[in-house]
Amino acid sequence: MSYASLSVKDLTSLVTRSGTGSSSSPKRPVKVIPLQHPDTSNEARPPSIPFDDILSGWRAKIKRMSLVDWIETLFPCFRWIRTYRWSEYFKLDLMAGITVGVMLVPQAMSYAKLAGLPPIYGLYSSFVPIFVYAIFGSSRQLAIGPVALVSLLVSNALGGIADSSEEELHIELAILLALLVGILECIMGLLRLGWLIRFISHSVISGFTSASAIVIGLSQVKYFLGYNIARSSKIVPLVESIIAGSDKFQWPPFLMGCLILVILQVMKHVGKAKKELQFLRAAAPLTGIVLGTTIAKVFHPPSISLVGEIPQGLPTFSFPRSFDHAKTLLPTSALITGVAILESVGIAKALAAKNRYELDSNSELFGLGVANILGSLFSAYPSTGSFSRSAVSNESEAKTGLSGLITGIIIGCSLLFLTPVFKYIPQCALAAIVISAVSGLVDYDEAIFLWRVDKRDFTLWTITSTTTLFFGIEIGVLVGVGFSLAFVIHESANPHIAVLGRLPGTTVYRNVKQYPEAYTYNGIVIVRIDAPIYFANISYIKDTLREYEVAVDKYTTKGPEVERISFVILEMSPVTHIDSSAVEALKELYQEYKARDIQLAISNPNKDVHMTIARSGMVELVGKEWYFVRVHDAVQVCLNCVQSSSNLEDRKPSFLRRFNNNNNGSSSYTDLQSYNTLLKEPLLPVEK
Repeated sequence: MSYASLSVKDLTSLVTRSGTGSSSSPKRPVKVIPLQHPDTSNEARPPSIPFDDILSGWRAKIKRMSLVDWIETLFPCFRWIRTYRWSEYFKLDLMAGITVGVMLVPQAMSYAKLAGLPPIYGLYSSFVPIFVYAIFGSSRQLAIGPVALVSLLVSNALGGIADSSEEELHIELAILLALLVGILECIMGLLRLGWLIRFISHSVISGFTSASAIVIGLSQVKYFLGYNIARSSKIVPLVESIIAGSDKFQWPPFLMGCLILVILQVMKHVGKAKKELQFLRAAAPLTGIVLGTTIAKVFHPPSISLVGEIPQGLPTFSFPRSFDHAKTLLPTSALITGVAILESVGIAKALAAKNRYELDSNSELFGLGVANILGSLFSAYPSTGSFSRSAVSNESEAKTGLSGLITGIIIGCSLLFLTPVFKYIPQCALAAIVISAVSGLVDYDEAIFLWRVDKRDFTLWTITSTTTLFFGIEIGVLVGVGFSLAFVIHESANPHIAVLGRLPGTTVYRNVKQYPEAYTYNGIVIVRIDAPIYFANISYIKDTLREYEVAVDKYTTKGPEVERISFVILEMSPVTHIDSSAVEALKELYQEYKARDIQLAISNPNKDVHMTIARSGMVELVGKEWYFVRVHDAVQVCLNCVQSSSNLEDRKPSFLRRFNNNNNGSSSYTDLQSYNTLLKEPLLPVEK
């Protein structure tokens, strides 16, 4: 394979001519692009503290903000209000709001039951938070409210504190949990800490969500079977209680639940498959509720349990009565906040990109926090963005947050006028809605994809899902996050390091494992470090460099025959940061190389890395002449040294010391001889 370009065609002929005998080829000087070293004198600007840079950046941004910018920052809804096109947007927002509202009413009651709360609190959680989010939220398509995963987390947290018979305490704790979640979301949004969740792998989230969906589905089976089962977030107790109570099985709720579930699944899949029938997907939950309610109202089957009386009217303002259990609820609050960042903010950013408007994730997180805080003052439990309802909102072509306001109005009308009808809704119909919703969360396609693409991520997925299923939600999350962070730390502490070789016909140097045709030079090791260098990985880097001194012999080599390695070139362009511990370790490595008569050369450090090295005194220690702009420059100089040394019969003093002594400032690289058979570019004098 040839990598030669038009710029080197003349050089090829030069090599051909010189290949007839290197001894007779004319000597050419080496051209080296001079590397400008930073000024580290006292007059130079001292190193700044990153925190000061952040503060100065904020101050500069605040000074540039106008009154309109301040209003849009505090109230993101002002962005779409100013540019709203009534004739074009209102009809679309109206239809999207109605569609999502019709879908939300039955879902909200179902998820409240999943959370261990009366159905009315699902509607409360879908009322005030929607209006608040429409004002403070940045996304124009995100549909917030109760969701299955958060409802399961709420149920699991409350079940560990209060007995299922203590309904009032359950309600108080759920409302307090919404307040805590809102406070955490606001704090993380204001401090711009959403990036912390990036350390959790997507495979961990997928495994956790898949396992949680299975647990949710099994917890709702009791409404199909007609008897109670154990309340647990672990699969083994659930399965055991299902088997133990099989003698109490009743056919009527099972048949009704299965019928409604089949209808829901068919409508959902048809709505997804055919765009002209997408309204079926949104209408599916309402269809199931209407069908179940009609059967219950007409036939009055005694074995089918109904929702019962639901209070009528809007929620009233109330502050949490007690904070005694706040400390106990903090871990669950943090977990729900993490779910909000990963799911809600992720969905919101995807929808914003699809609809071509900008969205700040931290501002979005703050909007969710305000919605939960104010929602908790009106009897709401934690709300967050729903994937299914947001997808329906986007498919219905919602243009602005007005669609959310319309959805909130529908919930308000339901609370004012429809609650007397809700008492006839069968419990198995609500359970069918939950099972239908979570069936799509079992992400087996992701597991197959991970197995095919990345076995490590598949291992993470398997570990997280298994521990969540068998040991509970908290243990599953902790184990998954722990393994995810362990992989991150391992990757950081063991960075990728490559031996570079020269591509034939070019001055380009690439990884010899990726490009087998690339060749190295005898006596020279070129190493690229593909990561920041800091205290955690410097030991690994030093050990790897020692190994490469030996391993480089197995690659294709050219140049004069020498007995050992005389030069190590570090390509540092991928190194974005180097700390003081790493600098000290590099100094030790240099001294070790020096004792073994090996010269260290450094190529292309970036500005910050170069400044750190210069301040540490390493530039003077190694020598300014051993810092280069390009790898090729370093190779030219080192190769000429190797070529010169191979012609010396007397090896004492060593050629490195001889070279350094001869280049004490009065001479330059122009005194070095080129190895014309190997170098494919003419070597010219350095311009002083």
